[in-house]
This record gives sequence, C-alpha cells and structure tokens, in this order.
Amino acid sequence: MKINQIYVNLPVKDVEKTREFWTKIGFSINEQITDEKAVCVMMNDNIQIMFLQEEYFQTFSERPVPKGDTTQVLVAIGLDSREEVDQVVNAAVANGAYQHEEAQDHGWMYQNSFWDINGHGWNVIFADPSQLPTA
Repeated sequence: MKINQIYVNLPVKDVEKTREFWTKIGFSINEQITDEKAVCVMMNDNIQIMFLQEEYFQTFSERPVPKGDTTQVLVAIGLDSREEVDQVVNAAVANGAYQHEEAQDHGWMYQNSFWDINGHGWNVIFADPSQLPTA
C-alpha cells in the first residue's frame, strides 16, 4: 500500500488569522476546500494542513479540543536547505509565532522550530541522509 496524500487536521480559533499567518510565511492556500470554517494550507501537492475552526473540528471527533497550554502533536516538515528552515522559522516568528527552542545542528540534520499563532508545534528540518554517521 502506498499513501498518495496526507491531510493533517488541526483546530483553530480564528480561520482568517490562521490563513493570513501561513500565507505571510510563504505557503499557498487550496481555495477549493477553504471557506469560513476551514483553511487548507498546501505544504506541497500531496501534503495539506486543514486548519478547522474549533466548533467545526468538533464535528469530526467526539473528543474535546484541548484547552490551554497542552500539546497533542508536533508536526515536522522537511525542507531543501538549512537556509529555508531558518527562513520559514524567522518568517513565522516575525508574524506572531514564537521560537520553540534554539536551532540544533546534528551534522546530518538541522532543525529549528516554532509554536504557531494557534499554539501548534512545528519542527522544521533539513536532513541529509548521506551525512548519517556509520555504526
């Protein structure tokens, strides 16, 4: 079996502010499945993040939306270079996010991270498997 698309669904309080945030940091919107209840942010052609207004999100699950400072999931996205990683994190921070931790360089992998305006955690990475240490 091969998965051909991934849709990650995350609850948000304000769909329009979420749309503005992700557009400002460089991502496009799939307008075909975006409305006042949801915004679809394109990570690429096969990976899309659905930010659903909290009440609308609740129609998909009987479980409550976490309140306060909780973490249910950290989403990691891979980019093509260290420069792109820092560019996305810096743009996110400039538009209302805050940096989760300092950038980390593991040699074969570089990562930086932020908490978005809705409190969702994002690890942004560049990995070069050819630089993995050998055992």
